[in-house]
Amino acid sequence: MDVTLHLAQDPEADALLGRSPLAALTGMLLDQQIPMEWAFQGPATIARRLGTDDLDAHEIAAHDPETFAALLSEKPAVHRYPGSMAKRIQQLCQYLVEHYDGDAEAVWRDADSGAELLKRLDRLPGFGRQKAQIFLALLGKQLGVRPEGWREAAGAYGEAKSYRSVADITGPASLAKVRAYKQELKATAKAAKAAKTAGA
Repeated sequence: MDVTLHLAQDPEADALLGRSPLAALTGMLLDQQIPMEWAFQGPATIARRLGTDDLDAHEIAAHDPETFAALLSEKPAVHRYPGSMAKRIQQLCQYLVEHYDGDAEAVWRDADSGAELLKRLDRLPGFGRQKAQIFLALLGKQLGVRPEGWREAAGAYGEAKSYRSVADITGPASLAKVRAYKQELKATAKAAKAAKTAGA
C-alpha cells in the first residue's frame, strides 16, 4: 500500500496514511466529533510523538495506557477527547495483534467479497456499520482494494462521486463538497427536530 491520499490536507500526514494501513485505520477511528483533517492528521502526530515515522500495532497495544493517553493529550491534542480515543486506539491495536498478528492490511488483503470485508471492518473496535462502510468505500475508491461486491457492501458511500464521506476526498474541492453534504445533513436533522418539537 503506497498511494497518495489527501485526507489530512497535510503532505506529511497524508504520506503516512497512504503507506501505512494502520495509520489509515487509526485516522478513520479518530474521525468523529472533530473536523476530518484534524482526525487524519492524528496518526502522523502519534507517530512523531512516539519517535517513529510509522505506527506499529504491537508497540501501541503494549504501551502503558496512561502514558499513551498523555501522549495524545499533549497540545495540540490529537482529538477533542484524547483520553477516550487513546483507549480506543489501543483496543484497535490489541485486536489487530490478537486476530491479525498486528498486520492491519491483513484485514482486507485476502477478503474474497465486499460483504466479507465489511464484516471484518465492522468487528474492529471503535468501528460501527457506518464507519466500516465508509472505510470500505475508501479502500475501493482510493486504495485499489476491490473485492467482488465492494460498492454494494459500502452502501451509498460506495457510489461513484457521491461526495458523502472521506472516501471521496481527493483534494480541497472534493473536501468542500463533502463538507457541504455533511452540513446539509445537519441542517435537515435540525429542521426535523424543530418540526417535531413544534408539533409536540
